[in-house]
Amino acid sequence: MPALCRDCLTCFETGRRCPSCGSPRIVAHSELLNLSIAHMDCDAFYASVEKRDNPDLADKPVIIGGGRRGVVSTACYVARIRGVRSAMPMFQALKKCPDAVIIKPRMQVYAEVSRAIRDMMDEMTPAVQPLSLDEAFMDLGGTARLHGAPPAVMLARLVRRMQDELGVTGSIGLSHNKFLAKVASDLDKPHGFSVIGKAETEDFLRDQPVSLIWGVGQAMRTSLEKSGIRTFADLLRWDKEALTARFGSMGERLWHLARGQDHRRVSAHEPVKSISNETTFHEDTNDPHILDGHIWRMAEKVADRAKAKDIAGRVVTLKLKRSDHRILTRRVALRDATQMADTIYRTARGLFDQVGDEGPYRLLGCGLSHLCNATEADMSGDLLDPGAAQRSEAERATDVIRRKFGQDAIVKGRALR
Repeated sequence: MPALCRDCLTCFETGRRCPSCGSPRIVAHSELLNLSIAHMDCDAFYASVEKRDNPDLADKPVIIGGGRRGVVSTACYVARIRGVRSAMPMFQALKKCPDAVIIKPRMQVYAEVSRAIRDMMDEMTPAVQPLSLDEAFMDLGGTARLHGAPPAVMLARLVRRMQDELGVTGSIGLSHNKFLAKVASDLDKPHGFSVIGKAETEDFLRDQPVSLIWGVGQAMRTSLEKSGIRTFADLLRWDKEALTARFGSMGERLWHLARGQDHRRVSAHEPVKSISNETTFHEDTNDPHILDGHIWRMAEKVADRAKAKDIAGRVVTLKLKRSDHRILTRRVALRDATQMADTIYRTARGLFDQVGDEGPYRLLGCGLSHLCNATEADMSGDLLDPGAAQRSEAERATDVIRRKFGQDAIVKGRALR
């Protein structure tokens, strides 16, 4: 059975230790040298960067996130052992780990490290599909002749370079499609390298919970359990038509994934599906003036990102989280796609007015989806709002001034609330 030393990159026949360097960090699999679809996931990325930059934090529990009213962005493995998880409210995280060091995210620093990792990936293959700052799919099919080594060796070399040159570690999942590569990368974290081959796919999946499927959250799990579906073996008992009739397009996807089938390609140019911004308040609030100010600032941030990417959106979404953590989501489709902050704000504000007095709220978010090219945006005007065109012209003029003199050159009064 082919084996690979993850330290010196020697390939050999199966053994407990590398015959060249004696390392026990071995990955062995019958299909190791034939698979080419990979998923790389950095290990506790934000926390790892903070520990790299501050060695005093090396053995301490570190949580990256906002203040006590915020949520956990990520946590190091010391904190995870104590039960801290991403997206957990900070007050809960501090109950589980009261001695944790809380650090506000330094997104610019993380982005710089992410770009350096992306450069390393691009040297290996042009087929790199980032999912976030700290994870990406790669297709290394056909690269063995170029690099003089099979994909497994190049992936081991990548994570070794990440550690040596950037001070962060990553875990590799290697398989024959994207779904299984992502599953594999979670099997042996941190600093792992796992393989799921074609021959073992159905046996591996059969007893796994359906929660293993990316996108199957609590609500979907509850729906599946009502139909008697808890594992992949349960899914295999349903035919495609029955699953589709019960769960729509998701049902057809479940049918394929239950058999380990995923025909999606690794795309280096995967389109952005939505743009959003949200904030968690330091104190729950039901003050309409404060909330109005936040809606405007979020609309501006969403609009700025849309303009920077030269895209627009046809659906505006408002997200509210109440003090009891219940989430309220409202969305509306626009007649024309937009990238204008004024339109996004007025639409989101209208959605907020429809919600009524269901606060106080601890979180508010605003987003734009069903994206398209900006050439399709704001074309027909609004006959019911004759001032809309004038406000759009003013916003475009404001954009020009801000590009020249800075973001704070012009500030609307409502932004100061």
